Amino acid sequence: MKQQSQVLSLIALLVVATAVWLWNSRQNPATAGASSIVGYAPINVDNPAIRWWKLDKVRKTDYRSGGRNPFSAIAPPPPAPKALRPGQSGYVPPPPPPPPPDPTLPPNVKFFGYGTIPNGTARRAFLTDGDEVYIVSEGDILLGRFRIVKIGNATIEFEETSSGRQGRAALEDAGPNT
Repeated sequence: MKQQSQVLSLIALLVVATAVWLWNSRQNPATAGASSIVGYAPINVDNPAIRWWKLDKVRKTDYRSGGRNPFSAIAPPPPAPKALRPGQSGYVPPPPPPPPPDPTLPPNVKFFGYGTIPNGTARRAFLTDGDEVYIVSEGDILLGRFRIVKIGNATIEFEETSSGRQGRAALEDAGPNT
């Protein structure tokens, strides 16, 4: 009985397959796919030949990296802004450099006092350079490079002769000698 049911199911499948084949073969194959090509229009190309000059141009180009690693998720820094030249719109001149620091006396030169002579002459400043003591008045040159401008009670003002820049030194307390 088992074999007989298999044969009957085979015959039934063959009948269904034949019916499907006959139904498909009756339709016109030209009209069967016509719905998909109704809006087709060929591309309007004057000369469909290969443009060899364009291919050669593409082949001769060199790859230049933009600096970005395509395998990295980190974005590259933005490009630097273009520098404007004087006369261009939006040009802002760079700020002037900061002025140089005020000149100072050499570290071993110390202003330790001042004095006057009783007959009414200008003040005198006392400066020491280790064991050497200098007595200078306003207008004198100290160490060949500093002109004394003003001698005050707590400061001495001087000018560098090479640059004309002015500086100031404070009176230093030497303390008691021991």
